[in-house]
Amino acid sequence: MDVRAAVAVQAGKPLEVTTAQLEEPGAGEVLVDAEATGAATTYRVDLRSLDELPARELYDLLRMRVDVFVVEQNCPYPELDGKDIDALHLRLLEGAELLGAARILKPYEPQDPSKIGRVVVSPDHRGKRLGDVLMSEAIAACERLYPENPIALSAQAHLRRFYQSFGFIAVSQEYLEDGIPHIDMVRQQATQPA
Repeated sequence: MDVRAAVAVQAGKPLEVTTAQLEEPGAGEVLVDAEATGAATTYRVDLRSLDELPARELYDLLRMRVDVFVVEQNCPYPELDGKDIDALHLRLLEGAELLGAARILKPYEPQDPSKIGRVVVSPDHRGKRLGDVLMSEAIAACERLYPENPIALSAQAHLRRFYQSFGFIAVSQEYLEDGIPHIDMVRQQATQPA
């Protein structure tokens, strides 16, 4: 189901999201109205499988991930890990420009969690709280698609508080993944006991 999400983003205040059904939604798209410093900006949130992404848009997505996770973080690892094929790719766009993205993996077994990963914001658009918008939309997609399953992620350890602000709790000790400290975190769905 596509929704229109009004996202109020103000420094020092929690993210507020309200939704309403679109009258004529585009396939796999939602519009996000974000207010930062009093100015409203409209972003498009697009959720698609790998096969639904046009070649150039897939290239932009993979290039952003490699630029940030491999080059910027100086972490040579296989970014193309085979998981993108079965994943849903959530993209935050302004016009045709890719501002950020996240990857959603479905639960392997009925009792397993869905997973959010590869959360990335373009270096050119940092400081606008777009990570908040991406996580809110990724969580909403997981809740809509897999309402009975918890949501898991492997967080870079320095982002622990960021993910805690979305209801994720640590379920592991810190560990190194590709030379970067990580921690496993889980968010229970509203229909599950804590």
